[in-house]
Amino acid sequence: MKEKIAQIEQLLVTELAGCENLQALDALRVKVLGKKGELTALLRGMGQLSPEERPAAGQMINEAREKFTGLLEEKQALLKKQEQEAALKRETIDVTQPAAMPKAGSVHPMTLVLNEVVDCFTGMGFEVVEGPEVELDHYNFELMNIPKNHPARDAQDTFYVDDNIVLRTHTSPVQARTMLTRKPPIRVICPGRVYRADEMDATHSPVFHQMEGLVIDKDVTMADLRGTLNAFAERLYGKGITTRFRPSFFPFTEPSAEVDLTCVNCHGKGCRVCKGTGWIEVLGCGMVNPHVLEMCGIDPNEYSGFAFGIGIERITMQRYGIPDLRLLFEGDVRFLGQFR
Repeated sequence: MKEKIAQIEQLLVTELAGCENLQALDALRVKVLGKKGELTALLRGMGQLSPEERPAAGQMINEAREKFTGLLEEKQALLKKQEQEAALKRETIDVTQPAAMPKAGSVHPMTLVLNEVVDCFTGMGFEVVEGPEVELDHYNFELMNIPKNHPARDAQDTFYVDDNIVLRTHTSPVQARTMLTRKPPIRVICPGRVYRADEMDATHSPVFHQMEGLVIDKDVTMADLRGTLNAFAERLYGKGITTRFRPSFFPFTEPSAEVDLTCVNCHGKGCRVCKGTGWIEVLGCGMVNPHVLEMCGIDPNEYSGFAFGIGIERITMQRYGIPDLRLLFEGDVRFLGQFR
């Protein structure tokens, strides 16, 4: 019995030295101590021994099992430590090694320009207000002095949800809502998305962005409007940029004007951008029509005001020399990445 146990121990020690991973060690454990293992076979063979020999043989086998189990557990602990050290070495990160930086996004050029325009007017004391894009006809048209069957509606190319609900064609209904809910003095700007039933090409889009401004107070004049727009032009484009007013017509302002700015490319000398005129058209404006004030609950005999509307896409295209409006809506990362 001693010789057989010694042979099994020699086998175990020899094969333990060759075990390089936990899978091989587990296979050796089964080979020696499993149900069909070498040591278990000795235990089953005890029936062939005499009753006097069995206690001593059983004790020898149990002592051998404990010894073999200890050797296996010692080897198991060693292999686990080696595997952990290998994993730590394999997964070590060199924090001093320069890493590939992830690609960063960029702010949309229209957002850059809009933020700059908003900063300009908030710096002059204007407050930013917003309103719904799906609007009632009452606010979008009627309170802007454009009643049913008014010819000005034909120029709006409106998206109608039904007879009384539209996708707003301008941000003017935000002005109407503001005048109805606040008392003068009022000084607000209304940036937002607007919609008109138009084809998409290099200069037109069915969806675009406006920022309208409104000032209502006592003794507000056209001079205040021009001073405000001159301050805006200089803030946005720098010193030396001036405005030029040309008579126009808008139902909600009277008198009305189209506003040109000194061409930022040639500073008034004439170039390809301004088509040799030295001026670039940027916005429409005027004194708020007294009838609009009256419909919104403001006494036109006591208060007056001015309003203006700026196309964000137009300013963005002028600022960055963008030739095609569609580039602003296509989401092409090659284009947008230029504005980091």
